[in-house]
Order: sequence, then C-alpha cells, then structure tokens
Amino acid sequence: MMLTSHARLQVPDWIANYLPVDAEQMKDKATQLMQTHAAMLQQGGKDAARGFGHVLIGMIVGAIIAVGVPRTTHRLPLSTALVTRVTRFSEAFRRIVFAQVKISAINATFTALYLLVALPVFHERLPLSKTLVMVTFIVGLLPVIGNLVSNAIIVGISLSVSFGTAVASLAFLIIIHKLEYFLNARIIGGQIEARAWELLLAMLAMEAAFGLPGVIAAPIFYAYLKRELVYLRLV
Repeated sequence: MMLTSHARLQVPDWIANYLPVDAEQMKDKATQLMQTHAAMLQQGGKDAARGFGHVLIGMIVGAIIAVGVPRTTHRLPLSTALVTRVTRFSEAFRRIVFAQVKISAINATFTALYLLVALPVFHERLPLSKTLVMVTFIVGLLPVIGNLVSNAIIVGISLSVSFGTAVASLAFLIIIHKLEYFLNARIIGGQIEARAWELLLAMLAMEAAFGLPGVIAAPIFYAYLKRELVYLRLV
C-alpha cells in the first residue's frame, strides 16, 4: 500500500480520511461498495449483454441481406426507396468512420506529446508510454467511450508513479478533451458538409434525449439527415 501511504502525505486531511490505510481496508471497502451497488452492477451486466446481442443480431441480419438480396435491375418502389436510404446511411457511416480515424490520430498525437515529451521534461515518465499511445489510438476509434477507456488507463498508471503525476495527467486529459470537442466537431462537420455548431447542437439534443448513446449516434444520424435534406433540395 505504498501508493496510498504516499498519497495520504500529499493531499489535505479531509481527503486523506477517505483513503484506505491498508489492503484489508481496501478489500472491505470494495466488498461493501459491491454489495451496496449490486443491483446497479447486475443491471449494467444485463444492459451490456443486451447491447452485445443487438450488435450480433444486426451483423447476422446485415450479412443475410447482403448475401441473399437478388441482384435484379428492376425493383418495386418500396425496395428502391429502401435500398436508396440504406445506401445513403452507409455513406454517412463511412464518412463518420474516416473522420473518427483522423480524430483518434490527433488524440494519440497529443497524448504522445504529453507522455513522451512533457512528462520527461519534468523528470517523470510513465511505464509503457509508447504502448499507451498505441492503445489511445486504437480505443479512440470508438467515439466517446474510447476516450473514457484511454483516460482511465492513463490516470490509473499515473497513480502507480505518484499522486501528483496522476493529478497532472487528469488535468491534461480534461483540458485537451474539452478543446478537442470543438476540433472534433469541425473535422466531422467537414466530412459531412455541416458546420461545427450544427453538429454540436445535434450532439447536445441527442445527449439530452438518449444520454451517452445519443452523443455517439448523433454524428451518424445527423450526417444521414443532412444528406436526405440535400437530396430533397431543402438545404
């Protein structure tokens, strides 16, 4: 428990009172938290399993449609409209994927500057820094969730070095991601031919309606909606 002992010496007393003294106390606290939030953990597991099932079924249905749809030149109006909308939606999805690759690369670049340049300047260095940069790029391909995962990993490893390093890492990640919100909106907006404020407004509306999943889905659905409006000559 050298980590918590070191942290208790660097934080105010009112914070130190909440830190565990030894491994046994930490174990008891973790057990108590799990018992208190057992229903929440159970519901979270159900939601994760349900989400995985939806993704799996969607992949199966998509594969069946891709293989089983007859390649006929003549289609009835309903099938024509359906194929047109699916094509436009897939185009919107493709644009968002390319934009997300750019965003992940930029995020990994900023993370590399912090881990490989800024920290060594102050005589601090995280273990597996290069691996962390690679992980940041890979998980960054997942909108929103990827940043949460990479941030948790970086802050967790920073805690193994020192409490001050963890605070510095957390502050850097918060500041850089706040700035990236506007940059990301500009990159995605450029891909879907929408202004940054349009995309930010769509993300806020979807977040208010659906929470975190709404933020993730907002760029894709707004890109599709914008494309439909363009074809209808309404915008």
